[in-house]
Amino acid sequence: MSVPAAVFASGGGSNLGALLEYERRHEGAGYRIELVVSDREEAGAITRARSAGRDAEVVPTGTRPDEDVTPELLALLERSGVEAIFLAGYLRLLPGELVRRFQGRILNVHPALLPAFGGKGMYGLRVHRAVLEQGSRVTGVTVHFVNEVYDEGAVLAQWPVPVRSGDTPESLAARVLSVEHVLYPLSADHLGRALSKGRQPSPLDPFSELFLLGLDPPEYELGHQIRRAFGYT
Repeated sequence: MSVPAAVFASGGGSNLGALLEYERRHEGAGYRIELVVSDREEAGAITRARSAGRDAEVVPTGTRPDEDVTPELLALLERSGVEAIFLAGYLRLLPGELVRRFQGRILNVHPALLPAFGGKGMYGLRVHRAVLEQGSRVTGVTVHFVNEVYDEGAVLAQWPVPVRSGDTPESLAARVLSVEHVLYPLSADHLGRALSKGRQPSPLDPFSELFLLGLDPPEYELGHQIRRAFGYT
């Protein structure tokens, strides 16, 4: 049984695209995207959603207080029967009431290994630039539950990505994003399957062979490349 879900996005929606593609390729996936919400009319995610035949709505936030935004968002989610929310490059902090209503049902993907390089203002190339300036040898992707503080919810899954000599913020971002496109749909699927059974999901272990067996061939090879890079052969 697929859990009806909403995706919140502020930008181009590449992770939305990955979620939609996973859903298309996996019959009986744990989630079904029923609604896409953005705070920006010009967001590419809106176009991507409508091209896929999904409902897409713009809810401007800006300087609007939460008491104005929250009823509008909750009405949209209720109309679509949404039971889970996936943030995909959504740059606004969700209103506290919405977070509480969907506690344990909201995921976010972050392009670093939290708690490192997280918090307000840490998104996009800012994260990768900070990783390189710090001299880190490893970065990665974190999928975590959303609470009322930026990037501080419980971790559901993490997947490390090596930092290479000569990396730029752009080259590192591209390599991390390719992992986001694998890990986020798997995590969303995992959450949806758990919720459909009336329970909370256990953390995912991306280094386990069981985890890799659920991947399609290109994703499986990517997983093994990452395992080999960190000595998990």
